[in-house]
Amino acid sequence: MFGITPSARLRPSPYFEATLAEGVCAFTTYNHMLMPTSYGKPEEEYWRIINGVSQWDVACERQVQLRGPDAGKLAQILAPRDLSKCAVGQGKYVPLCNHDGILINDPILLKLADDLYWLSIADSNIWFWARAIAAERGLNVEVSEPDVSPMALQGPKAVEVVAHVCGDWVRDLKYFWFRETLIEGIPVVVARSGWSKQGGYEIYLRDGSQGARLWAIFKEAGHAWGIGPGNPNWCERVESGLISYGGDSDETTNPFELRMGKYIDLHVPDDTIGIHALRRIAAEGPKRHSLGVVLDAGDPVKPGFLWNPIFKDGVKVGDLTNCAFSYRLQKNIGFALIASQTVIGDPVDVMMDGRMQTGSLSDLPFL
Repeated sequence: MFGITPSARLRPSPYFEATLAEGVCAFTTYNHMLMPTSYGKPEEEYWRIINGVSQWDVACERQVQLRGPDAGKLAQILAPRDLSKCAVGQGKYVPLCNHDGILINDPILLKLADDLYWLSIADSNIWFWARAIAAERGLNVEVSEPDVSPMALQGPKAVEVVAHVCGDWVRDLKYFWFRETLIEGIPVVVARSGWSKQGGYEIYLRDGSQGARLWAIFKEAGHAWGIGPGNPNWCERVESGLISYGGDSDETTNPFELRMGKYIDLHVPDDTIGIHALRRIAAEGPKRHSLGVVLDAGDPVKPGFLWNPIFKDGVKVGDLTNCAFSYRLQKNIGFALIASQTVIGDPVDVMMDGRMQTGSLSDLPFL
C-alpha cells in the first residue's frame, strides 16, 4: 500500500469523494489530477460498459476556454480542421499539432457561442500553448480554464439514465453535439460523446462545488439499469481501436500515422499551426501507420508500460503501443505503430517481458 501526498500540483476532482465511496482502488495522473482506473473488479467493470451503463469521473478532461471577439479565429489557428461551418451546440474532434505537424493533443472542440469555445483536452498543457499563440498573434481573446468538470455515462443503457434525468431530448442529440441545461438547478452541458464505442454522454459540470450531488443524482437514477462505477476502459478502447494521445503516440507522431487523416483539412488557412508541415506529410505519405496486432498465444496480459519493439523477418519495424486481453475475442490484442510497408496479415514477432511473442497484423478496430 502507498499513499498520495497532497500537492498544489495535484488538484482534486469534484467527484473524488464520490469515487472513494464507490470503492476506487487505483488512479493515474492526468492533467495534474487523479483519474480513477479501477474499482477492483476489472472484468465486471468491462462487461458493465459493454452491456449496461458505467459512471466515470473524467474531470481530468480539462477545458481550455477561448472567449472574445477572436475566439473563433484562435480556434481555427490551433486546429487543422475546417471550423467555418461549426454551429453553436456542435462539437468536433480536432487533432492539434505543433509547427512540425506533430500531434500535441486531440481534444473535442465545443462551440458554445460565436465568441466562446471549449477545447476538452487530453493529457498535455494546451492552456499554455493556446495562450502563447493568442499573445503572439495579437488576438483579442481571453484564454482560461473554466470551472468545468466532465462526468461520463457510457454503455448501451446510458441513454436511458440520461434521458430519465434530463428528458427525452437527449435521445435526439447527434454525436458530438451538446446542449446547456440545468439538472436540479446545477448548471451543466450535456454532450453525446465519450471515450468508448458503446454509446453514452458526457455531463460537463459547471460548478465544482456540486460534484458529489451530481454524481448522486445519476447514480440514483441509474439503479433501474444496473449502473455502477467505471473508468475509460483499457480493454474496450483497444477492442474499439480508440487512440490514446501520449499512449499510442510519441514525440514524432503525426495525425496521418494514427488514422486521423479524415480530421485534417489541408485547405484551412495558411496561418493554421502546422498546416504547411501536414500538407508536406500528406504529399509524401506517412512513414508509419497504425494497425492491430493479434498475439498467437500466452496468458492474458496485464496493462502496463509498453512500447514493445515489433520485428518482421528479424528487423525492427515498429512498436506495440498497448496490449490487452480481449474478453470477447479471448486473445491478447494491441496496436502497432509500424512501418507503412507492412500490411494486414503480416506475421510479426513482439518482444515482451524479455521473450519473443509471435503474432500477426490486423485491421482496426478489432470489434
